[in-house]
Amino acid sequence: MNISKFVTPEIIFGCGSLSQVGESARRLGASKVFVVSDEGVIRAGWVEKALHYLHAVGLKTAVFSSLTTNPKDIEVTEGAARYLASGCDAIIAVGGGSPTDVAKAVAILVTNGGKTCDYEGINRINRPLPPMVSVPSTAGAGSEVSQFAIIMDTERRLKMSIISKSLVPDIAIVDPELLRTKDAQLAAATGLDALTHGIESYVSLASTHLTEIHALKAVELISRYLRRAVVDRNDMEANTHMAMASLSAGIAFSNAILGATHAMAHQVDGQLDQHHGESNAALLPHVMEFNLPSCPQRYQKLAAALGMDVRGYDSLQAGAQAITAVRELLVDIGLNQGLAALGLNEAVIPALSSNALRDACLVTNPRNASRAEIEEIFRRAL
Repeated sequence: MNISKFVTPEIIFGCGSLSQVGESARRLGASKVFVVSDEGVIRAGWVEKALHYLHAVGLKTAVFSSLTTNPKDIEVTEGAARYLASGCDAIIAVGGGSPTDVAKAVAILVTNGGKTCDYEGINRINRPLPPMVSVPSTAGAGSEVSQFAIIMDTERRLKMSIISKSLVPDIAIVDPELLRTKDAQLAAATGLDALTHGIESYVSLASTHLTEIHALKAVELISRYLRRAVVDRNDMEANTHMAMASLSAGIAFSNAILGATHAMAHQVDGQLDQHHGESNAALLPHVMEFNLPSCPQRYQKLAAALGMDVRGYDSLQAGAQAITAVRELLVDIGLNQGLAALGLNEAVIPALSSNALRDACLVTNPRNASRAEIEEIFRRAL
């Protein structure tokens, strides 16, 4: 018997759907909401709009925005203290992956206690979390629908993967309008993150028919619309399709998990503290080359989803076209640089490789990787 589980939150999608945030929180039983965001989203005006809708239905609010691009355990600890002191009973994240990851981690600590690192790994949360609503402002992280929270361990200088179905928000509100205020570089990096989610979840050892549908659709949409979204931030057709792609990729990887690209990127992010999508961009083609021999038929389907004509090729040749398509996309959106250009020193590769072996995302990579093989991928990505 082949049994699989598939988890998603309630999803509200469409331009103007931010207006549903107050009603959504009230339906979950909230009386005072802890709004987690960042300074960029606040400057763009989206938090002010969210607060308007929350106050319009009679909810009280407290805002927490002391977080950075790669959210850190010390920020989570501060957020948990602020939540408890403010008397809130629900959490809303407004922003990209960072606010949502912090919101999830805060929810863990205020109900389960301890430190963020206590929950690293899979299914270590024992007590129910406060009601959560997530409103993404980027098309990439997929955190609004995922059972992941990725938090930086500042002592070990690596990203911790916290994985639990408890972390799936109750409601995800995906409003493509919020994407307009992100610059081209962020649109490129977040879009590449979504593409990596789609590709890695599709070839994951834990993939199912349900996750494959979402993964392939995400890859297809990104290959068609990411270039447009980067060139013109006001192209609402492109933004809407990218929002849907990110959502679909998030659903796919939340249920199928990921692979070596993310296991390795988490270590790079811990060292460099730059955008996660840029780390993925440097690593993805090289991981795809490593994985191709283990599942060429899957890469063949990815190549077709990426818009490549693979007629007349055998599966291995066709699968290689998927890698070509990714490399061409990276050039077109300005992310075709290696890890060295991002600032990674080759001397840290052995330590990063050892840490990657312990990352939960590596478990579902389609090909087993030794430390030596991971080191080699890192060096090729320099």
